[in-house]
Parts: sequence; structure tokens; C-alpha cells
Amino acid sequence: MSIQDEFDYIFKVVVIGDSGAGKTSLIKQFSLGEFDKEMRSTLGVELFVYNNVIADKKIRTQIWDTAGQERFKAVTNLYYRKASGVVLVYDITNHSSFRNLQNWLSEAQIHIDPDACVILLGNKSDLRHLRAVTRDEAEQFAKKHDINFLEVSAKDNANVKYGFESLISEIYHLHSFKQTEYECRQIQNGSVTLTSAQPYNAASISQEKLKQMREKCCS
Repeated sequence: MSIQDEFDYIFKVVVIGDSGAGKTSLIKQFSLGEFDKEMRSTLGVELFVYNNVIADKKIRTQIWDTAGQERFKAVTNLYYRKASGVVLVYDITNHSSFRNLQNWLSEAQIHIDPDACVILLGNKSDLRHLRAVTRDEAEQFAKKHDINFLEVSAKDNANVKYGFESLISEIYHLHSFKQTEYECRQIQNGSVTLTSAQPYNAASISQEKLKQMREKCCS
């Protein structure tokens, strides 16, 4: 059995932001429940996997940890492609990491699908006494770009799971909605395609059942 057969959905999420913002720490806290205060900078790209269930659907999310250093950008650009979601990370104690968010987001938008989901995470909320970026600044940035925003702490595990899982949930509901739209078009055209890999013709089900499905999808 292949990985595709084991899961109903496989999503790809890319985590981006300046080096030192805590991207790897956040991912490891979320996927492994670990925090290493001596974390070294990521070189190139590392892959982490997170499995969960939403609405009885088994979901695997591949989380791509990208290097924040300028010299690795030519490599990491390739990994934006086919991403269902983006986690944009900055360090609340480093205003430079916040100012660079626009560059990171603009770069990602060149490669990702226009419908890809994005969340903004302000890391190191445990160091709020050293804050250099106000919540208002971050909220204004998020509002401007119509994305969700949370302050989180990889060290304290504050809001980390909620942030990542809310993004995965948003991706799932978007894909589920697209699938429903597709199935409605198939019904209107006289054929039905299920979310499983096996399509079948409307003639294989009763006309009464087909009528019910049309009314449910297309009313």
C-alpha cells in the first residue's frame, strides 16, 4: 500500500522567515514535542511529517523547513511549488525579521497557488519583555494581507499546536470545498466522481439518488 492510499489528503506546507526567527524550533515543537535551545541554523531544506484526522479524513502534512539565509534562496524557491500552505515566521524581539516579512511573502506568492493558505506566527512570545514588534504592527500586516496571525512560543509551546493545526484545517476545508464544487459540476454534467479514486457514471445509481445529490449540491 502506497502513502497515497493510506491518507485521504497529503498537504505540503512551507515554513519561511529570517534565519534565527525560530522556524525549526516551532516545527520540532509541533511535530515532535521537542525544544532544543542550542538549535543550529537550517542548511537548505529539512522535511518533517505530521499526521492528524479532520472530519474522519486521514491527513498527512509534509512540513518543509527552509533556510533563512540569503545564499539558500535559489534552492528553496523550488520547494514553494505545489505548497498548500505557508507559515510566515518572525521573531517578536527582532524588528528586522518583521520588516523582512513582505519580501518573504512576495517571494512565496510568486510560486504558490493563489488559493494557498497563509498564517503569520510571531515567535518567542515568552520573551515579550524584550519585545521589538508590537502586536498592533503584526495585526496590521496580517489584516493588510488577509491572513491569520498568532503570537507563539516554541520554548513554552504556547499556541504552537493551535497555529499549525488551524492552518492544516483551513487547507483541508479549502480542498474539501473545491472537491464538492467539482463533484457538483460532475453531477450537473451527468456523471458523479467520489472523493475516492474510483469514478463511476450516474447510470450506476438510481435516478432518485441522483436527484437527491443534485438537490443537495446544486440548490
